[in-house]
Amino acid sequence: MTDSIDNSSSTTEGPASPEGTEVGLLPMSPRGEFFQQYAWLAFLGPLIVYMLVPMFFGASPPGDHLTEEHREAAQQAYANSYLWQYTTMASLLVALVIYLPLAIRLPKFRISALAIAVGVVGVVLWVGIDAVGIKSWLVGLFGEESWAVTILGLAPRDAFNPIEQFGAGTPRFWWFLTVRFIGLALIVPVVEELMLRGWLMRFVDNPAFWQVPFGEVTLRAAAIGIGFEVLIHPEKLAALVWFSLTTWLMFKTKNFWDCVAAHAVTNFLLGVWVVWRGEWHLW
Repeated sequence: MTDSIDNSSSTTEGPASPEGTEVGLLPMSPRGEFFQQYAWLAFLGPLIVYMLVPMFFGASPPGDHLTEEHREAAQQAYANSYLWQYTTMASLLVALVIYLPLAIRLPKFRISALAIAVGVVGVVLWVGIDAVGIKSWLVGLFGEESWAVTILGLAPRDAFNPIEQFGAGTPRFWWFLTVRFIGLALIVPVVEELMLRGWLMRFVDNPAFWQVPFGEVTLRAAAIGIGFEVLIHPEKLAALVWFSLTTWLMFKTKNFWDCVAAHAVTNFLLGVWVVWRGEWHLW
């Protein structure tokens, strides 16, 4: 799953630059004729698939308008759909292991102690900032049905409680936790970091983004990347602080795998916190 490349000696031709010249293949550049032609797909492909999966399951809590009899059946259907949705997402890990080396010239796999430390600090900040209640204060200020809550993405996450849905300690309970943690700690860190730091934060500085060495972060790229993540996460302040911290890590170590590792550590520990404390709204 790794592909270490010596940039100074590489003579293989890569995707054409906007001026029509050819550039040497670098780590974190598309690989293979197809992905060189559609460079964006190499980095956004996994995320697109990950976002499409929920559309096929349509898992959503039953509404309050249902009778008690129909509500129980709808609740069971919702739990089963949610379970299979995350089972499907977890299976994407196998596809990722095959896809990544075929589509992207990955740098040598290495993780620094700093990345692990950032991941630990990150979960403390995420949980701590959420506990302050900034989001609840904003929702109360604007009103739950206001346009501001919709535009700012302040609507709460679905608080899926596997204990209520499957029963604590049941086979389906452990099945759900297994696939949920695979998604949290393995799939999401890879697909999100590929999109955010592999593509977006380089694309804003150069449409031929593969020519931008990983870790060369301009203020514009940092602002757009962090701003994008703040928009898509309900926990606005926590997202602002966390993605600022990991962007600093990207600049500091210039190592893609450090960014993935920090993301994975934060997500895994956040999952542990959610299960331990029962704060299901956080995942």
